[in-house]
Amino acid sequence: MLMSFSELKEFLRVPGVPSRKVITETAQQSLCSVAEEGRPENAFPVVLNQPVLINFSDSVAVRDWYESHHQTYSLVGQRRNLSRRLKARIFGTEAQSEKHIATFRTHIRGVGTTRPVLLMVGAGTMGIGTDQLYADETILQIAFDVYPSALTQFVADAHSIPLGNESVDAVCIQAVIEHVLEPEKVISEIRRVLKPEGIVYAETPFMQQVHEGAYDFTRFTELGHRWLFRDFECVESGSLGGVGLSLYWAAKYFLRGLTRSHKVGNFLSLPFLVFALFDRFVPEAYNVDGANGVYFIGRKSDHSVNLDEVISLYKGAQK
Repeated sequence: MLMSFSELKEFLRVPGVPSRKVITETAQQSLCSVAEEGRPENAFPVVLNQPVLINFSDSVAVRDWYESHHQTYSLVGQRRNLSRRLKARIFGTEAQSEKHIATFRTHIRGVGTTRPVLLMVGAGTMGIGTDQLYADETILQIAFDVYPSALTQFVADAHSIPLGNESVDAVCIQAVIEHVLEPEKVISEIRRVLKPEGIVYAETPFMQQVHEGAYDFTRFTELGHRWLFRDFECVESGSLGGVGLSLYWAAKYFLRGLTRSHKVGNFLSLPFLVFALFDRFVPEAYNVDGANGVYFIGRKSDHSVNLDEVISLYKGAQK
């Protein structure tokens, strides 16, 4: 369940300066102002009653956007979620995500804290399978995205998470890493805010085309994803959607290009969804090499994967 704002205030810090708190002023339960503690001139915008804790001099986010837009939607506009969820349930990765997040949830409960704190990164919309996390009253959640929504408590840039060092027990970052300019910096921030032996869950695309316009930057193989999380002990990792789902994505974008229309391309590509059903019959090693996406569950560790080890961790079929 989401942490109350009164509890959250104790966690918030100035982005890039985790030792400095932020101060908030409220009137009739509405947030009036947010500023750096001891420096009231360093004020942060407030949108939809949520503080925007971003260092705009070091972010692709633009202050003007937050000061002129006061409705809940992503930086690239609204998406229709019903059709996406139906496809994910029947042909996609919803069942896989639910299974992996259930494992993640079990590990969160095992951290040895009565009410562990879970940070949701990029939580503007509810990710597939994460409903079980929101519904769990034994887990306190902190949630942010680069835009405000009913599922977030504040706005931030994942390159500079406005929380203190070693302040949370777990982090979930689902379908976000591809949208950040510097993935290694984001993972470093996740490691910084995690307590010793804290747990992380990540899902990231591999064989997917651009799906957030200018805010889509990077893809990872399963091994590249493991290297990204090299400062974590691997609990579980692998493909998330295999070669069949990747074939559907390729067909969809081919037909979009051929018809010069997203809507027509999406419609004409629907028969290709059947290929995703065959992923369950493909060995994991082959799905890893052509995965639509990859996932990682890891534990913060003092040991890092080194250059001598990384090649031996390859799980694909090209050995």
